[in-house]
Amino acid sequence: MPLHLAVNDVDALRERCETAEVRTIRDRPEYERGAVIPSGLWQPLTEPVGRTLTAPSWTPPSTLVEIVRPPEPGEDDQEHLADEMCDPDVQYLGQARAKANMTTTTENYAAGLLLGLHLDNWDKLIHGAKARGRRRLALNLGPGTRYIILGGLDAQAVCRAVHPDDYALRHPHTNDYREHVAAGNPIRVVRVRISPGEGYIAPTEYLLHDGSTERPGRAVRHGLLARPLVPRSPALPHMRRPAGGGCSYAGSPPKHRWASADSPIPILTPARRHPQVNG
Repeated sequence: MPLHLAVNDVDALRERCETAEVRTIRDRPEYERGAVIPSGLWQPLTEPVGRTLTAPSWTPPSTLVEIVRPPEPGEDDQEHLADEMCDPDVQYLGQARAKANMTTTTENYAAGLLLGLHLDNWDKLIHGAKARGRRRLALNLGPGTRYIILGGLDAQAVCRAVHPDDYALRHPHTNDYREHVAAGNPIRVVRVRISPGEGYIAPTEYLLHDGSTERPGRAVRHGLLARPLVPRSPALPHMRRPAGGGCSYAGSPPKHRWASADSPIPILTPARRHPQVNG
């Protein structure tokens, strides 16, 4: 299923978004070999493309991207922000900081290298269950502007393209995207501006993504709420601490009651709950 955002005003979406193709990185030693990053040739989001990104009513909650502005947490209140989500399963995960002017922000700490655009795989879901993974809520705690980069081609589609004979037995992975792009296949990404105080909820187990602070500015902190859209299972481990700038959490289907971000991009709150998945 393609990238879909909760939007009721395409012009407002276009005002905070840009789009580009991706490429395999070959000339930046700070990245893993074969990593994929945006080409850097960012273009304004056209109205037709904006309309294709607008979520239809049938979009599964687990694959929906939302732009939100939660109550601003104080330094001592960030662990309690999860209470506002009306979800007893949401857990605070912590904070991280991103340097200014980074094309992508997530690091493979063991190797000391940047991952580039990637797919989360903490839920260890097989191809057929990948669309039911947990979404993540990340908050920009400032002081600078942050971006979330999202791929338009989902993990299941890429896995089928790269492994046509046995995709049903596979666990979609970042390397699938890397192989797909290295073979010359285009993938378009959208960069969404996240101002201080705003956040995003995104299916990072399902869509190619990473944070970015590419435009020059101050370092930013961000927080991450990992929100399961299925009841928690022993097979679904807690999320790691994010790499980038804010505060973090883990939880069920969207029940939050927050106001929208300053642009009229509302929060969609579908009530349907997915069955439990053991990844």
